Amino acid sequence: MPADVTRLMTGNEACVRAALLAGCRSFYGYPITPASEITEAAARLFPAAGGTFLQAESEVAAIQMVYGASAAGERSMTASSGPGISLMMEGVSYLAGSELPAVIVDIMRAGPGLGSLGPEQGDYQQIVKGGGHGNYRTLVLAPASVPEMVSLTLLGFDLADRYRNPVVLLADGIIGQMVEPVRLPAAAAPRPVPPWAVTGEAAARANLITSIHLEPDAQEAHERHLQDKYALAEREEPRWDPYRTDDADLLLIGYGVAGRILKSAVDQLRTAGIAAGLFRPVTLWPFPARALREAARRVRRILVVELSNGQMLEEIQRLLPGCDVDFLGRMGGNTPSTAEVVEAARGDRMQAAGKERALVARRP
Repeated sequence: MPADVTRLMTGNEACVRAALLAGCRSFYGYPITPASEITEAAARLFPAAGGTFLQAESEVAAIQMVYGASAAGERSMTASSGPGISLMMEGVSYLAGSELPAVIVDIMRAGPGLGSLGPEQGDYQQIVKGGGHGNYRTLVLAPASVPEMVSLTLLGFDLADRYRNPVVLLADGIIGQMVEPVRLPAAAAPRPVPPWAVTGEAAARANLITSIHLEPDAQEAHERHLQDKYALAEREEPRWDPYRTDDADLLLIGYGVAGRILKSAVDQLRTAGIAAGLFRPVTLWPFPARALREAARRVRRILVVELSNGQMLEEIQRLLPGCDVDFLGRMGGNTPSTAEVVEAARGDRMQAAGKERALVARRP
């Protein structure tokens, strides 16, 4: 597709096209709703661009194939949802331990277990806090639109290379399935093969990629090196999108599709004379902690909204001890309406009688 041409596409298709523009030429995956269109689009577009597409026999196999392609110096990608992401966690830990860059797209669905096919944000803890074994981190980007599925996929590959670490694009099922106009940028310049890659050529014969260090001191030194790298990312990479926060008395916090809903709620609350603002984290790790504290410094109330039981809420409470924090959550594939957010933001409490209701709680 030519650059600078606007076209309607889903978030799932957008991240595949962005990966190709970033120079990714290896996709290994296994279809699962609501991420299946990523695998379908990759099956069409990667071979047409001279790349490799392979539908693996399982998610466990797919993430190990990503490991192999990355070790050979290629920009590599996979995508899944819920149960499939859970199966990949061992491989993600291997990627981090071996310092291999890769981009993993998680289009979240309701859980636990098989759950349902509806959108949810219940993978936050698993992805942001690690998910696999060991003392590692993934960099986590949270798009709130189809254009951001493009821009953050491009950024994800750059961050993966910069830190030699897996990067996760964490989007809910709505963002993956929704259709919006997208203007694709020009393709990135060709990227040289990294000097650490195992290419099979004589010059790379001394390269060794491994995540095992049997001597305790060697393993500890390796892990301290990883922690130093993560500390650098915490200083350099936090990203957020504030909206009308300069004079806010009430701060709404949410990511992904929740951030879109909250933006509309802010406008309605402002019309009603309530000085609301929105803080939308774009990087869930590293979390924009300093910016959040600054945004919260002048407000009297905070409302966190998630499509979960309050997984990001724990992070907000940790970062803002003593603050007045309320929570509004929907689960099971339900999303809070703008009206529900406005009602919760006003301080009203919704009654549970006779219908499905949001989880609304005041958290100390």
